[in-house]
Amino acid sequence: MGIAVVTGSARGIGQATAKALEAAGHTVVYSDIHESVEGLEHYIKCDISLAQDRQSLLDGVLAKFGRVDILVNNAGVALRERMDILSTTEESFDRLLRINTKGTFFMCQLFANQMLKQGGEGCKIVNIASVSSYASSIERGEYCISKAGISMITQLFAHRLSDDGIGVFEVRPGIIMTDMTRVVTEKYEKLIAEGITPIKRFGQPEDVANCVLAACSGLLDFSPGQVLNADGGYHLRRF
Repeated sequence: MGIAVVTGSARGIGQATAKALEAAGHTVVYSDIHESVEGLEHYIKCDISLAQDRQSLLDGVLAKFGRVDILVNNAGVALRERMDILSTTEESFDRLLRINTKGTFFMCQLFANQMLKQGGEGCKIVNIASVSSYASSIERGEYCISKAGISMITQLFAHRLSDDGIGVFEVRPGIIMTDMTRVVTEKYEKLIAEGITPIKRFGQPEDVANCVLAACSGLLDFSPGQVLNADGGYHLRRF
């Protein structure tokens, strides 16, 4: 088992993923934007949009453990306000791309270079994107674009790193019960009841965590860049 880093792991999908990796025998470094999180033995603050924070996270992990074997890029933000794409502001666009897309890209770059120094073989990078990577939502345009960018980041790093033994994968959550979706629970419950997903229930953070475990298991090592859909079947084309 290895040393895993999970960003955005103070709550929700990130926390469930970190706990699942721990249960599987990995040593997990939790990371989020808070100064500290009570009850976590291994925690390092990191705002992934800041180069100095990204470096401090890696340096902290290496100082304590000497290596890193798994990176789960889960940290990201939602919109502060939903706006039609004809009204979207540059401030909102820049914020989503700076954190979700740019932050993820340079986390991949930084940790991939460290993994290569270690020899690469067996290391894993898993990026948490979204069904919004491909599903148009005109009131959340900048969010969709930021997640589509993560999908391409996954393909690029999978292409670059596969021959070095580093597996790069993507997990696309669908309608998951988290703090981000609780404000629109009624809307999503109605859509689920009407059949927007073949499995008629909210996804849970653990459903996403299970896909991350699959990506880190070694069983998908001949499937670089593989996308795992934690979406209740939303991605299926159907009549």
